[in-house]
Amino acid sequence: MANKKSYYGTGRRKRSIAKVTLVPGKGKITVNGRDVHEYFPYETLVMDLTQPLVYTNTNEMFDVIVSVHGGGFSGQTGAIRLGITRALLEYDATTDPDSENSFRKVLKAQGFITRDSRIKERKKYGLKKARRAPQFSKR
Repeated sequence: MANKKSYYGTGRRKRSIAKVTLVPGKGKITVNGRDVHEYFPYETLVMDLTQPLVYTNTNEMFDVIVSVHGGGFSGQTGAIRLGITRALLEYDATTDPDSENSFRKVLKAQGFITRDSRIKERKKYGLKKARRAPQFSKR
């Protein structure tokens, strides 16, 4: 491993922003100072955010420290996943970026590198929501 000890990545999804730090360790994930299983109520969310580590076989190699705010659980999970992906790419760039088994190919194939740009559409005047029109009444 290179002489750099920690790797950073910022992830965004919906209204959530996650700052992720990867530190060499045993695979412990901490979100806002709490254990990941304590912070997220559903196991599927935890599985979703650890996917980049699982696909690159680095889940036992790094401790993940996350600071996340904004949005709900789903958006925060997506933001953390993107942050972990970007931190892994930073780590991979310091080791051997031109190798045949680079993280970028694996993560790109799974679609983790792409930022999901979908956000809530603004409400328009005369409508109840962004597109929901008031109920039509003939009389």
